[in-house]
Amino acid sequence: MRSRLKIWEHMHSASAESKNVGAAVTGEPTRDESAVRPHGHLRRISLIPFVAVLYAYCAGGPFGFEAMISTSGPGLALIFILVVPFLFSVPVALATAELSSAMPVEGGFYRWTNAALGRFWGFQCGWWNWTGTFLMSAAYGVMLADYVGHVIPLRSPLLHWLIAVAFLGMVAFLNIRGIQLVGKLTLVLLLLALIPVAVFTYYGFSHSQFHPFEPLMPPDKSWREVFGVGLALALWIYSGYEQMSTVSEELEQPKRNFPRALAIVVPLAIITFFLPTAAALAGVGQWQNWDTGFMVTAARLLGGTRLEVAMLVAALVCTFVLLESTVLSATRLPFTMAEDGYLHPSLAELNERYGTPVRSILLSVALCSILALASLTQLIAIYAWFRVSTSVLTLVSLWKLRSLRPDMRRPFRVPGGRLGLAATVLMPTILFTWALFNSEIQPALWALGGLALGPVAYLLIAD
Repeated sequence: MRSRLKIWEHMHSASAESKNVGAAVTGEPTRDESAVRPHGHLRRISLIPFVAVLYAYCAGGPFGFEAMISTSGPGLALIFILVVPFLFSVPVALATAELSSAMPVEGGFYRWTNAALGRFWGFQCGWWNWTGTFLMSAAYGVMLADYVGHVIPLRSPLLHWLIAVAFLGMVAFLNIRGIQLVGKLTLVLLLLALIPVAVFTYYGFSHSQFHPFEPLMPPDKSWREVFGVGLALALWIYSGYEQMSTVSEELEQPKRNFPRALAIVVPLAIITFFLPTAAALAGVGQWQNWDTGFMVTAARLLGGTRLEVAMLVAALVCTFVLLESTVLSATRLPFTMAEDGYLHPSLAELNERYGTPVRSILLSVALCSILALASLTQLIAIYAWFRVSTSVLTLVSLWKLRSLRPDMRRPFRVPGGRLGLAATVLMPTILFTWALFNSEIQPALWALGGLALGPVAYLLIAD
């Protein structure tokens, strides 16, 4: 086990704080002040702004999954929204809570996998997630440009791409300024965005004229489409609870605050997904017409132009904070992989003023900008394979570390003993497998090709 941990422990041996990084890996207490490294200082964020960032990444408001209603039917879609988090989000959150309380290290799931499964799988976890996030960040940039296109007709694909790149550049600037700015801004933006969502929810229920759970399923859709595509969308909106662990050392008292943040965000996501969706179905119906962006259309039908504009702005803001938090999480991977000797050491340098890995941020956003030329659905379908691969490695790492280091201090443990541990690892993995089994062939081939680059990169870079 110790040989597996040395890959990053040696990177911090030059300073007193390095002992705290190594201690975090082995489960010992860490100091509470800003993390000090040989090449700069990380800044820290408090619990409430971190909750906002975590919610932005894992939920981001009731937008983007409207197609689940027309695909699976309103009744089954609402059941998915209520049931899937208990079979999927809660297990992943419990696994993340235990690992983050035991090993609150920068890089999070990447370094957990390194410790549990060795250098090869640790590298794959970091590499797949970092390169896969190019697709997700690009997708959010494309989504923002699409929303702008609802207001201002974008007749040129070049103009559409430039708007997406402008949003990516704005997010890069904010991330360079530091996690504290990102956290506070995300908190304010989310509070403002959820006001029209609350008004929309009130309008929907107060103008109720349809049963939101009827029909349960569409009569003309195949069983595989109803339980395949719809369930895959539900898994997508409830995924990502391990991803913000990459900034563990930038959170105040991470052993305590990370599990607390997860305990707040999981039920908050369920509430903010279910209530607005049920309200729209009750007040508007038209479940056959639901597609991406229908929440904005439903707002117009319920409250006129003012509510439509308010919900459009809310959708823009929620997508923006999704992008902002995604870039925050993803850019810590090249930073920590550079610390561990995989990537160029310049990527591990921190800006003296803001305590951020500027080069890692700029490189990541530049690569995302290139991919913003693709369509939204293509990007998300391919990214799902990268996300699944790294999430499964995280779950397996939870099980493996229980075996390798039973003596490791774990302030939080997955409850239920061996049975609870098995359910936590197996249930999300089974759902992941089902979702990928029902995915389309062409994106799957592109994704498998991208995943195959991981071992190639390891041979070229690591050994």
